[in-house]
Amino acid sequence: MSSEAKRNDSDNASGSYNEEKAAAAVKHIDLANNVQARIQNPLYGISREDLLRRVEKFTEEKGLGDKFEIFKKGAILAQNPKDFEDMPELSEEDKEVIRRETTHRWSQSRDLYLTVIICSLAAAVQGWDQTGSNGANLSFPQEFGLTSEAGNPNAERNDWIVGLINSGPYIGSCLIGCWLTDPLNYYLGRRGTLFWCGIFCTFSVIGAACAQTWEQLFICRLLLGLGMGPKATTSPVFAAENTPASIRGGLVMSWQLWTACGIFLGFCANLALQGAGNIAWRLELGSAFIPAIPLIIGIYFCPESPRWYMKKGRYLEAYKSFLRLRNSELQAARDLFYVHCQLVEELAVLKGSNYFSRFFELFTVPRVRRATLASWVVMIAQQMCGINIITFYSSSIFVQAGYSARQALLASWGFGLVNWLFAFPAVWTIDTFGRRNLLLFTFPNMAWTLLAAGFCFYIPESNSARVPLIAFFVFLFAAFYSPGEGPVPFTYSAEVFPLTHREMGMSWAVATCLFWASILSLTFPRLLSAFGSVGAFGFYAGLNVVAFVMIFFLMPETKQRTLEELDYVFAVPTSRHAGYQLKTFLPYWVRRYVLFQKVKLQPLYNFEEVESITVYEKGAGH
Repeated sequence: MSSEAKRNDSDNASGSYNEEKAAAAVKHIDLANNVQARIQNPLYGISREDLLRRVEKFTEEKGLGDKFEIFKKGAILAQNPKDFEDMPELSEEDKEVIRRETTHRWSQSRDLYLTVIICSLAAAVQGWDQTGSNGANLSFPQEFGLTSEAGNPNAERNDWIVGLINSGPYIGSCLIGCWLTDPLNYYLGRRGTLFWCGIFCTFSVIGAACAQTWEQLFICRLLLGLGMGPKATTSPVFAAENTPASIRGGLVMSWQLWTACGIFLGFCANLALQGAGNIAWRLELGSAFIPAIPLIIGIYFCPESPRWYMKKGRYLEAYKSFLRLRNSELQAARDLFYVHCQLVEELAVLKGSNYFSRFFELFTVPRVRRATLASWVVMIAQQMCGINIITFYSSSIFVQAGYSARQALLASWGFGLVNWLFAFPAVWTIDTFGRRNLLLFTFPNMAWTLLAAGFCFYIPESNSARVPLIAFFVFLFAAFYSPGEGPVPFTYSAEVFPLTHREMGMSWAVATCLFWASILSLTFPRLLSAFGSVGAFGFYAGLNVVAFVMIFFLMPETKQRTLEELDYVFAVPTSRHAGYQLKTFLPYWVRRYVLFQKVKLQPLYNFEEVESITVYEKGAGH
């Protein structure tokens, strides 16, 4: 067929498709206002002839003309994935590959797992950076004359300075670092951005270890934020864009799993270096460069995000990247074409033309605004739950409870171990039990365990049960946090924004998280002095209850949907989602689990028009 003939056929196909869409306008889903909560495959309702014409036009335009046959099979599969067994175009070998997506969903390519490992290293750097200051808090205030013992006239001022130094990375991240993510990703890609982050996370912690005044230490901690912010923003997005929908949550949540591992390793370093004398705090802060080195080296062995290439119009490179990330050429072709078709729909509504317009559209475009709200809720909840009062200040808390410095570091090490080990169950539950359900189950349990830990401070110091009980409830709190609010925020925020606004949206989400982390880190020493341990723990227990209510009404479920299908989920008005939770889901839950009645839940989302390339359940997402 000549190029001219192909163009004519493509134009005819486009006209035919437009006529078909006009005739079926009643079924068109408005990505800005999906009132009926319908989830739709962008290839739904297209005739086989029109589909093949679109494939032919696509392969010609994108420089993939020699791959027409494999893209033809991929497009047919993407349109009706559940009927693949009856497709004559697919060979038995092709069908076996597709069967394994369900029967062996964790059997993925080596390069996909390499990407996840490198993102996990980035997370470990994040965790280690957080806990270096935990042990250092026991000695660097003495080094710089910032103690707050009883009778010290500068005690209140010193509390604020110690809090300021500890909050330095989070101030640097939320004010500057996170907002560098969009331009860094635009010019350097996901991999180049993570290389930048590795550099800053190496030299800033070495600088902190060499600081001679508290002002120098604070500046180095601020510079650390220029690496932490873009890293926390880019790593989950990089992993989310590269992984299949059916296991995306399990793999992307490795951010939290290995952040928890980094926290644990940081506690290990603090414990090992505790006997190093006056330089212990320097070694504890400086040791965080260790996981940053393999991150810097390993990132360039990973394939770049194919969706980033597509955003740049570099489809041939996107296809090569998908080939490295998937087990077969058929899967790569299917995913590339499917994502392209959804992006065409997405870009018709969501322009995101420049940095400032993308920022304002986070709050003005309805579909993006709902994702902004949901990510804000889940991110601020991570600070409201109180986990970081333990992560940042556990050693100080245990010393106040009655432990020696070494015993406090040992108890903190135990907290880090619990926090890491209990993150593992989320690898399996986040894509089955769901993001939303994990949070709704764990937040009430975090509230009562934190309150119980606070009440244990009422036990007289002479009672030997006092400190072990405080430690027990802190550990129990961590055990509930780790499979819920630990992995969900970064996984959730990395997937809810459309490609046009993904870097900016994730910048907003992580800036929210780290801004409130900086507030927590800054205020907790003074809060502890003013309220006492019971008041401080009780305050955060109450915030857990507030966070639970916010999540219940404002956070949609995202499990087992492709990144592109989430456009339809977040096109559902917030009022409709909140009304469903109050008027449908809550009465159902009470009747089913309190009154033990046999009732059926009417689902919020209508999946009747979707033939997705993911594994889905009709009740998912309520």
